[in-house]
Amino acid sequence: MSTPRTVIVTGASSGIGLGLAQAYLDRGYNVVGNARSQAGLDAAAATLGQPERFLGVVGDVADPSTATQMVERAVARFGQVDVLVNNAGFFLPKPFIDYSAEELESLLATNLKGVVYMSQAAARHMIERRQGHIVNISASVALQPNLAVPAALPVLIKGGVNQMTRALALELSPFNIQVNAVAPGIIDTPMHDPAHRDFLNGLQPAGRLGRTEEIADAVLYLSSAGFTTGAVLPVDGGMSSGTW
Repeated sequence: MSTPRTVIVTGASSGIGLGLAQAYLDRGYNVVGNARSQAGLDAAAATLGQPERFLGVVGDVADPSTATQMVERAVARFGQVDVLVNNAGFFLPKPFIDYSAEELESLLATNLKGVVYMSQAAARHMIERRQGHIVNISASVALQPNLAVPAALPVLIKGGVNQMTRALALELSPFNIQVNAVAPGIIDTPMHDPAHRDFLNGLQPAGRLGRTEEIADAVLYLSSAGFTTGAVLPVDGGMSSGTW
């Protein structure tokens, strides 16, 4: 690429987010990565090892000022924002009646408000440029709930993100902005206890956990797809295809 493209990745300090940051750097992108702590960003920067093309921004995506700051700093450092990946989030499975009010607020803040604020800030910039891509990281369980993994509130919130993806794809289409989502199954990251691996493997028809690079491949495709918008792409080893 003669002029490197720039991507914002929220939740970039570990897991899928760190894998996405690495994949974009490998493709020649400039990367603006977000995390809640400076220590997390410092560790990510050390792992990625390309300080000239990686800019870390500390902040909580549930705070709208974080979104504004990320876009402004991306533009100041690299000139524009071409892609936003709304990756920041967490998964909290438990019986529906056991969710507390505090857990609901926390899920809504990070998994929903963070997507809204970041998308608004990026869309304002992309509308001016009349081009851009927004990719939301959803969840396979929002496409096909699973009795073995009770998670009604994550399903509610990620399901809302899926519908917002479709609505924004229509609304932003006149500005040449594509909006899509990737719905991962269970991905092999440090958050999973190795003692639970056999159980987790059995939740996908493929019989194994997904890899972060498999999510990155899907996100990278949607980052440059000119004729795909409003799609929610499962990358889940068949988990969302139905019950088995």
